[in-house]
Amino acid sequence: MTQLENARNQIVDEFSTVLNEAEDLLKKAGQETGDKARDFRALAEKKLLAAKLRIQQLEGQAVDQAKAAVRVTDDYVHDHPWTSVGVAAAIGFVFGVLLTRR
Repeated sequence: MTQLENARNQIVDEFSTVLNEAEDLLKKAGQETGDKARDFRALAEKKLLAAKLRIQQLEGQAVDQAKAAVRVTDDYVHDHPWTSVGVAAAIGFVFGVLLTRR
């Protein structure tokens, strides 16, 4: 499994856990009144905010990785323009052949 898939699975697991906890807290808050209900709602909001911040952090990391990949690709194309043209032409040819077979 790649690092990206691991990170994605981790995000899904964390978010699912936080949502389940928040849902439980909101159910408890619905059954309670007064200060206890307010405490449950505040705790649910705190957990949801933490999940939102974690997702934003991981989004920033993904953007940074994508930018790094673009820079590496751009550098390679500038350093090896004819190789890049040849690879693109070969991919286009194969794609064209596959499309005409249908």
